[in-house]
Amino acid sequence: MSHDPTPWLILFALYGAPLLHILLSPRGGPWRPPPGSRCPFGPRVGWLVMVLILGPIGWLMFVLRRTPRRG
Repeated sequence: MSHDPTPWLILFALYGAPLLHILLSPRGGPWRPPPGSRCPFGPRVGWLVMVLILGPIGWLMFVLRRTPRRG
């Protein structure tokens, strides 16, 4: 009885690779929230949650986002 690896490859391509990209990318932002923020999570954690929930759409949002605004 042989098992087809295709579903695992698809799962890794759609979820694993984007999560790994956000974990290793310098554009992911800091792990900690900015000073004075009331949110307990940093930007990188927020992107990881978005990819977990939205899958490839969340990753596309990360890749296509504009530079962060300062001010």
